[in-house]
Parts: sequence; structure tokens; C-alpha cells
Amino acid sequence: MQFGERIKELRESKELLQRQLAASLEIDTPMFSKIERGERRAKREQVLLLAELLEADVHDLLAVWLADQVYELVKDEEDANEALQMVINTVKKQQ
Repeated sequence: MQFGERIKELRESKELLQRQLAASLEIDTPMFSKIERGERRAKREQVLLLAELLEADVHDLLAVWLADQVYELVKDEEDANEALQMVINTVKKQQ
């Protein structure tokens, strides 16, 4: 699930308006709308604040946000699967 879709789902379940969350993030409503539609990326600090405001699991939200960023980086690469597997192995070694 993409980050924007997840944020929209959480926001609607809390019956919050985009403008309410936008104000809390100190951005305008059109920018927040773009984040929900996946046309603009949220900053890490915004993700952390959204997790708090939406009472969502911060690790879940960060994982979805990060997955979106990785996908955007590798989506058109022929060797994406191999590169991602290398990253997974490297991350596992560091843990």
C-alpha cells in the first residue's frame, strides 16, 4: 500500500479533514492533498508527526513511506530485484 493511500485511510477513519492535518503539519491543504495522491513526498519529520496525529504505528508508517521512496528510485531499473536483494542482505547483516 502506498503512503498516500495509507494516510488517507487513517485520516478518514479518524474523520479528519485534510485541512486539519495540513495545519498541524504547517503546510497548505493543496500540498497535503498532493501527498495523499502520491504526487509529492512527505518529509520524514512529517511522517513522524502524522503517526502521532493519526494514532498510527510509527514503524508501520515509516516502512510504507520508505518503501515508496525505494520504489520510485528503482521502478524503471532492469536489475531492481537483484539490487533490492543486495540491500536486504546488507540490512540483515547490520541488525
